[in-house]
Amino acid sequence: MVTVNVVVLAGSVAADPVQRRMPSGDEVTELRLSVPEAGKRLLPLPIAAWHATVGVQALDGIAKGDRVLVHGQLVRRFYRSGAGARSLTEVVASGIKKLEEPAASV
Repeated sequence: MVTVNVVVLAGSVAADPVQRRMPSGDEVTELRLSVPEAGKRLLPLPIAAWHATVGVQALDGIAKGDRVLVHGQLVRRFYRSGAGARSLTEVVASGIKKLEEPAASV
């Protein structure tokens, strides 16, 4: 059986990206991407962009409201918190590109 896990999303950044440094020293930028779902609802999706994979230059200048194209893989993480076992499904980006705004028509 062949398994494919490829995600390509285009949407708007819903909140300012948050940069974190892990205890291992690795750096990650987390952001939420609003992607249009069927109908008029926007689906907020968590994106994790590891600096070693994506590169810091790809993340420079990305802020809330920017339109971006993200490609990567869907990952589900499990962890324990005070409330018990939890899970999180997110997109781990292998590339992010800021999309240009369409030119205003005259």
